[in-house]
Amino acid sequence: MFMKKYNVAIVGSTGLVGRMFIKVLEELDFPVKSIYFYASKRSIGRKIVFKNKDYNVQELNENSFKNIDLALFSAGSEVALKYVPIAKQNGALVIDNSSAFRMKKDIPLIVPEINIQDYKMNRIIANPNCSTIQVSLPLKALDDAYGISQIYYSTYQAISGKGQKGIEDYYRCLNQNIPQVFPYDITSTCIPEIDISLSNGYTKEEMKMVEETKKILHRDDLLISSTCVRVPVLFCHGVVVRVILDNPFTIDSIREVLSKFPGIKVIDDLENHLYPNSIISHGTDEVYVGRIRRDLIDEKGLLFYCVADNIRKGSASNAVQIALELAKMDKI
Repeated sequence: MFMKKYNVAIVGSTGLVGRMFIKVLEELDFPVKSIYFYASKRSIGRKIVFKNKDYNVQELNENSFKNIDLALFSAGSEVALKYVPIAKQNGALVIDNSSAFRMKKDIPLIVPEINIQDYKMNRIIANPNCSTIQVSLPLKALDDAYGISQIYYSTYQAISGKGQKGIEDYYRCLNQNIPQVFPYDITSTCIPEIDISLSNGYTKEEMKMVEETKKILHRDDLLISSTCVRVPVLFCHGVVVRVILDNPFTIDSIREVLSKFPGIKVIDDLENHLYPNSIISHGTDEVYVGRIRRDLIDEKGLLFYCVADNIRKGSASNAVQIALELAKMDKI
């Protein structure tokens, strides 16, 4: 299947997504020739096991990318802005999980089932926001089949979306201690605030979903609004999506269209309590779609609920899947 094997660097290898990079690279049997694990100075000497072999975590520096073919970054925007250009200059294909490059016009924002062809834009590829990745798949299927004019999101985002610090804060609150990461006790409430607030009354997370959806789908004309909420669930984001479609549809035809799209699994039997949820999606790479129903306000409107593992498909797996597709095309 693969023409060759690759020298791979993982930046942020000790974090939640970095560790998942390692797991998914193993599971999907990415063609690795050699692999290097980088993190901050405090992680020097930590051990990482990859394919039954022990590796030492190394400190990231300007010389970390010599002879690297593929660099997977999940170390935040500040690190990405400094080191991603260095990795590219050294000849690596870079896939970055931060928000640093997502909305730059000359850098592709890729969900591989949708727009892998955008890789031609740049040797730096941005991995989209976790919630945007999962909603993009059903939206692409519906846009191709019926056309979409409007989208409204309401998200139910897991604690792990805040990283390891968010998970630690959850357990801190469980032990009756004062939260240090979230503004309230996340074990006892939903928090309608993700990322910083903006002057238009939305949060940065909400605007990420608006702008990233347009870029991934190549639909700058879409009308989109969003509300993002953190909920007391450790893993897997849920999103309620309301779309206004351009052409007539039946619910059966919607189910058929979604079922045939790669990466989507339809679970939609409310009577038997079968619908997307975090228990089903945790540890998988599929986007689960259900609660499919016509809007009661607008006959062109459609409502559905989708859930995906935010650390896998929403982050690490999407990046590795991009790399796999490009390896198959011999484009790394």
